[in-house]
Amino acid sequence: MAPERFFLELDPPDATLKNQPHVVIVGGGFAGLKAAQALRGQPVRVTLIDKRNFNLFQPLLYQVATGLVSEADVASPLRLLLGKAPNIQILLGEVEDIDPTAKEVVFNNRRYAYHHLILATGSGSSYFGHEEWRAEAPPMKILEHADEIRRRVLLALEEAEQTPDPAARQRLQTAIVIGGGPSGCELAGSLMELMQRALARDFKQLDPRQSRVLLVDPGDRLLRAMDPSLSAAAGDYLRKSGVELVLGGRVQVIRDGTVEVAIKQADGTASSRTLEGATVCWTAGVRPSHLGKLLAERTGCELDRSGRVVVGPDFAIASHPEIRVVGDLCSYSHTADAKPLPGMAGPAVQMGTWVARDILANLQQRQQPPFRFVDFGTMAVVGPGFAVADLRGWRVSGALGWLLWALAHLAFMPDPENRLTLLTKWLWQIATRKPSGLVITGRSNQHLGVEVGLEDREPASVAAPVEAPQNEGNQDGHIELAGHGDR
Repeated sequence: MAPERFFLELDPPDATLKNQPHVVIVGGGFAGLKAAQALRGQPVRVTLIDKRNFNLFQPLLYQVATGLVSEADVASPLRLLLGKAPNIQILLGEVEDIDPTAKEVVFNNRRYAYHHLILATGSGSSYFGHEEWRAEAPPMKILEHADEIRRRVLLALEEAEQTPDPAARQRLQTAIVIGGGPSGCELAGSLMELMQRALARDFKQLDPRQSRVLLVDPGDRLLRAMDPSLSAAAGDYLRKSGVELVLGGRVQVIRDGTVEVAIKQADGTASSRTLEGATVCWTAGVRPSHLGKLLAERTGCELDRSGRVVVGPDFAIASHPEIRVVGDLCSYSHTADAKPLPGMAGPAVQMGTWVARDILANLQQRQQPPFRFVDFGTMAVVGPGFAVADLRGWRVSGALGWLLWALAHLAFMPDPENRLTLLTKWLWQIATRKPSGLVITGRSNQHLGVEVGLEDREPASVAAPVEAPQNEGNQDGHIELAGHGDR
């Protein structure tokens, strides 16, 4: 006879856990998933709360957006990853409030008690006060965003196939990507490959040579978080692929497929340029989950300038050692150079694992070694078979960089089945140069209202011209090689 369960009353999934310490994890991204996995089978009761029922492998969203892989290849159901653990319960919902005095979180109109709370809710896209741009230039943070980008690109090409006007056809064959970090470079290179290959093979009326992809960034080089030599290699590859780089460009207006850019000249003067394209994509900025601001209101904890929660050496907040904040939501500056760790997969994985182990150590009244981030480097892919990687001073680009990038991403993929699927699809694409997911689904803009915790809370006020932060490339969920030790 199957054991009786009391999920409706939110009792422990096993009666033996009733008196065990209760660890509540909010967020099932890189950090939250790793924390839950580290607590699997331990003498604690664990509840993982997430508004989605899957772990999303964000670094490969650009491949979903350009039809290289499908949604299921980058999303792993949380119950599949953790459901067999007897001490872990997974609940679907969004945490709306935190009561640190009562040690309760509020979600789905319930109050849920905890002994230890781990907040790992990650980040979303920021438009720097121009929230009205979201509908014009979708971000790339969740599956629905990637679906919307793919839908827009493919519909534009389908319309171009039936358009006799050369100027209109040129506009339909043009895509504009805003933001020159890893996400922007990957998306721009992949869009160029898609448009050239798809047009040459599948469309009869279109000239692949008329396809244009423009990559806009306010800096003087791409991938500003990486070594200048790797930025140059990435830029050279993209230019040779046909991508037009608009460097020094600060976005002023986005409206109806038109992007007005102010470009800083070498002599310090500025000129304006108007870019036109049927598809505009946004990868220029990130902002932490709104739970950081909520936590500050409830506890008085400190936030940094970007809204991330300032944490102690053990990732706890001041006056509340039972609350830990990890991943993109935390500002952890207890490093050798006193610089906060970047919001990338590598640090998030190590944070989640360490915090889980530290909670266990405290419960067992033993000391755990301090957190030490192991940084093996950063990387970004910019085209088929071409990537750049900085592995602690060993800088590589080209095919070897792509091989290292592929191995790192497969290693970080939480679901073994997805690893095999991705490897198979990548090998197929190398052999055939054919994307596998070029289906058009959904209705116009139906996905842009899907929240990731920021959209309805960020003011749409008119602000200064947009400039992506210097470390944008470090805050978009990308893999940073970092051993094993957010979305």
